[in-house]
Amino acid sequence: MNFTYVMGLLGGLALFLYGMQMMSTGLEAAAGNKMKSILEKLASNRFVGVLSGAVITAVIQSSSATTVMVVGFVNSGMMTLNQAIWIIMGANIGTTITGQLIALDVGELAPIVAFAGVAAIVFLKNERVKHIGEIFAGLGILFIGMDMMGAAMKPLASSEGFVSILTKFENPVLGILAGAVFTALIQSSSASIGILQALAGSGAIGLKSAAFVLFGQNIGTCITAFLASVGTGRNAKRTTLIHIMFNVFGTVVFTVLCLVTPLVSVFEGFTPDDVPSQIANLHTAFNIVTTLLLLPVGTVLAKIAVLILKDKGNESEGMRVQYLLDIKHINTEKLGASVICMEGIRKELMRMMDMAKDNVHEAFNAVKEKNKEKYMEVEQKEEYVDFLNKEISKYITSAISFETTKTGSKIFNSLFTITSNIERISDHAVNIAGYSNMLSDKNIVFSENANKELDEMQSVCADMFRTLITRPSDYMAWYERIACMEQKIDDMTLQFRENMYKRLHSGNCTDEGSILFSEMLTDFERIGDHALNIANDTMKIEMTEK
Repeated sequence: MNFTYVMGLLGGLALFLYGMQMMSTGLEAAAGNKMKSILEKLASNRFVGVLSGAVITAVIQSSSATTVMVVGFVNSGMMTLNQAIWIIMGANIGTTITGQLIALDVGELAPIVAFAGVAAIVFLKNERVKHIGEIFAGLGILFIGMDMMGAAMKPLASSEGFVSILTKFENPVLGILAGAVFTALIQSSSASIGILQALAGSGAIGLKSAAFVLFGQNIGTCITAFLASVGTGRNAKRTTLIHIMFNVFGTVVFTVLCLVTPLVSVFEGFTPDDVPSQIANLHTAFNIVTTLLLLPVGTVLAKIAVLILKDKGNESEGMRVQYLLDIKHINTEKLGASVICMEGIRKELMRMMDMAKDNVHEAFNAVKEKNKEKYMEVEQKEEYVDFLNKEISKYITSAISFETTKTGSKIFNSLFTITSNIERISDHAVNIAGYSNMLSDKNIVFSENANKELDEMQSVCADMFRTLITRPSDYMAWYERIACMEQKIDDMTLQFRENMYKRLHSGNCTDEGSILFSEMLTDFERIGDHALNIANDTMKIEMTEK
């Protein structure tokens, strides 16, 4: 093979993949932060879910990107396993649009589309229009790359050695294996099928050999979602397994049909002199037919996935993050990457907040009961909170490095601030619980009034945490309630401190007891401050996302 042809093929493939990335980045910037609410609505039933998966994938030209996004959404709890099934089925249908566009030879319009997109990016100031320009520029570059690959492969049709290799793909096993391995390597079924169409367009391969390679390509595309599921929760892994089962089932069905029926001849008859169109039509039929066959039993796929990947009995043991999808396995340029990261962080912060809430509650109990064991429990949970703070902070630092929008950067900054405030609340809980040791060791006794005030502090903190953890429909009313609670804590702190001085002067409180109570009031007041800080940054996120 001439070196020039190899360079042309690699250059075309580079432009093809870059165009796909550019489209995804533009769509991410234009609608990424709204993708959660869009998918939650569209995945409400199986038919709408399939349609939405198909449309999204058709727009971004990558089933891998859609599937990785779905894996992330399932891992973060944004989407159920059953909802994910319909989106994945739709994604497999939507990815066939690339092959159809290639078969229609829209590449002639590619320079115009690319120019229009680049002109919008360079000359227009509106940010949203610029992002739409990125989508069009990416689409144009994608097809320019496709044309380059086609031109590079034309000479291969006259190479007897190369053609003899391709004829071996008429063997189903070899063809499927070749398609799967090649697609897994470049992690793009659209690109690998595009290359297959370019080969067919050059006359190097016919549908009889290409069919089994095509089926293997549908299996190979699962590798991206598989990598994305490494280190995720059980349901995210099950989502990937469902994706694999879908494509393996389709491959088995169509391989059998090709061997025992004249299926290849039928598709050849539709467009006799156009092999790229034959490949595109067979690819579309593969995914539509497979979806129609599995649509009635989609929930059965979920049950099979649960049976294969059972819940681990010891999954709750040890300190670990639960909702953060490993960034190493996320294609950060793909649509939904930021949304996946943000939602995972939110879910992890809720876990962290719940632990801090429990710590504050048990800290007051430890003081009232002078219970050293409870202090140890609070301290142990604080270690977990510290661990989550560290892991979430590192995750945000990594995630913000690939964020392309000002909106996303602001949200990540606020999430970073929230995690540090939750950690500080848990620190103050440990401080409060620690006073139980001194109360026990020195046999210090609080007065009846002081104990009543401790109960009030505990109750107010519990109310504040219940409000903080709630996801309200009216964020302004929610914020005002938190602000009122924080002010109430400030007022209570002043009043209780004054009451303490009165008890001290009247002899109803010892010096050591008053010092401990005063320190406790300081921690109580700081908990309110950090809760308000969390509410402030939550409001910033809400206002930024609107």
